Amino acid sequence: MMRRELTGRHVLMITVAAFGVIIGVNVVMAVKAVGTFPGLEVANSYVASQSFDRERAAQDALGWTTTADYDGEWLTLTITDADGLPAPVENLKVIVGRPTHVRADQTPEFVYRNGAFHAPLSLSPGAWNIHVTGTAPDGTEFRQRLDHYAGAMVN
Repeated sequence: MMRRELTGRHVLMITVAAFGVIIGVNVVMAVKAVGTFPGLEVANSYVASQSFDRERAAQDALGWTTTADYDGEWLTLTITDADGLPAPVENLKVIVGRPTHVRADQTPEFVYRNGAFHAPLSLSPGAWNIHVTGTAPDGTEFRQRLDHYAGAMVN
């Protein structure tokens, strides 16, 4: 059996190939990460931070609590005040989407009946965020993000 000599050129080619694979994988992963996640909650975090404490205190003073229930066909949002009564929400807007991308975002149309908001909705299994915004009668903006997991349908 004849053995070849390991030369400097061979070591260079092995090293370049190894780093080429590492760099190639990193580039592919970075492109995938940037392409699937918008990465922004607000356009300018400094400007948003200037009013954050004031808005949070006003919203906390409302004493509202939001719960979500999804039965596989209907999304039901119950928003109650500090006394457990239906909160007087005006201008309700809801966006239901995946935590990692905006491609699956949905804006359901709700109807109010029996003290809750109901909307037909089709969610595939997995993690979802429910972004709720509304206005109190005094003009206070109410915002809440609910984390929801839609389980797999069982036959």
